[in-house]
Amino acid sequence: MNRKLSLASIVVALFVCLVSCGKSGGDGTAVEIVVEVFDRGTDGGKSNPVNNNWTAWIQEKALKDEGIRVTFTAIPRWSENTAMNNLMAAGNPPDVCLSYSPELIGNFRDLGGLLDISPYIDTTLKDLKAFLGPDKALPGRDLIRRNEDPVTKTVYSIPARRVVTAQRSMFIRKDWLDALGLPLPSTTEEYHQALKAFKEQDPGGVGKNRVIPLGMGSDIFWGAYNIGYSFIEPNLSIKDRWVTTIVERSLLLPGYKEGVRFLNTLYQEGLIDRDFALYKGEEMTAVLKSGVVGSFCGEWDTIYRESDSILTDLRKNIPNAEFVPVDALTGSDGSTHKSAYDSAGINFFIPASCKNPEAALRYVNWLAKYENYYFLQTGPEGIVHDMVDGIPKLKEGPGLWIQNSPLNLDYAIHVNGLDLGDPELNIRALASGYPWPFEKIQNAYTIAMTNAAPLPVIPVQLSAAGPVSQILVDKHNALLAELMICRPKDFDQVWDKRLAEWMASGAKAVLDERTAKYVDPY
Repeated sequence: MNRKLSLASIVVALFVCLVSCGKSGGDGTAVEIVVEVFDRGTDGGKSNPVNNNWTAWIQEKALKDEGIRVTFTAIPRWSENTAMNNLMAAGNPPDVCLSYSPELIGNFRDLGGLLDISPYIDTTLKDLKAFLGPDKALPGRDLIRRNEDPVTKTVYSIPARRVVTAQRSMFIRKDWLDALGLPLPSTTEEYHQALKAFKEQDPGGVGKNRVIPLGMGSDIFWGAYNIGYSFIEPNLSIKDRWVTTIVERSLLLPGYKEGVRFLNTLYQEGLIDRDFALYKGEEMTAVLKSGVVGSFCGEWDTIYRESDSILTDLRKNIPNAEFVPVDALTGSDGSTHKSAYDSAGINFFIPASCKNPEAALRYVNWLAKYENYYFLQTGPEGIVHDMVDGIPKLKEGPGLWIQNSPLNLDYAIHVNGLDLGDPELNIRALASGYPWPFEKIQNAYTIAMTNAAPLPVIPVQLSAAGPVSQILVDKHNALLAELMICRPKDFDQVWDKRLAEWMASGAKAVLDERTAKYVDPY
């Protein structure tokens, strides 16, 4: 069956009259809901997240198909926890909410602020249940029940399904290596020496006082994620890794301290910009495009994403520039180890304050129907994608057709990654979704997935981290910043002091709960 939407049907759906096509509620009026969408700023031509062609399409088609009138409300992506806490406290959150933080959701659950979704799973959410499928991390359980309480069987949040689980990679300027006659580094020491050569010899000719061997933004944890991860003891048991991972941070994992010490070494040697704290997301992207950075850590495909246009814009400034992914950070066993995403992505939940919970869940189920999420991911043919060998090849949409997030994951909240309903097509589509040769994308994905593993999944309900998760994240970020720039002779003293403060701020309670509640998942 040809599942591709025709352009004609899209046009009809976009411009059909709301009154004539809207399905009414029982009293002749449409049911109204408010849906959260992330505000990622408007740099790079991004549109208003609550008023663009995508939101218009959703609003018109959801009204036609389900009799649901959708209003979007924007939540800042990089301060979402604070914003959502404020909305929940005020009693006026959106009806459909999103979060990457299980601790935040757990806190809302414990405060009685969330709807139990379990009664709707086999009825209202049939399409979503089928789409999410089985949970690969927990055999015998459906992914829609990933967050089910093992005792009460209640479900307060449901995850999206990740199609691609590659996470982060290191990137390096191959044109700089070529200019120095150096191969791609394959060990941590070779990588370190390459950074030194970038500083000392300035192969890009940008000026020795301007060259930044290792680009680092204010968020050190993510900006040095692969570096820190590579130092973690590779043979930790599932229990030790899960118990000591606090709010998804690695401070307690054996070996991680030495990874932070290595960052301190790089900083003391002038291989990290002294002004790193000034660079946030968009500022760091601009620095990468300027051509002064030799290496950095980012999402596995970040240099190829047209939403960021890092490599595209870099080449506008320096035609022969070439960032490539590099698999060079070796652990204590001599192998490269990386983190992968769990197949469960962002979670959505329905606040208890929602006046029309069934409508909110019908909306999420409506998103899980192929014709709807296919359009949200690929848009109209000829405008947001072209068909090449039976696969939609995405391109940057003009004006209000721009996708503010990759594949519109902020709107198609149940899926992260292009899904064409067939695993083989998904693999082909992965590479065709970028305006770069297949080989580049295939190589980047292969490197990111080499020796990559997600964090363990343990099916228990946790509560301790919820009230303190943001505090712990903030203190963790400040701790890393201080450790990176402190004098090497003071490193151990600063580590002990700040780690003790972090533990006293709630991490100890989280650790104790995880220790007490751990169960063998297999």
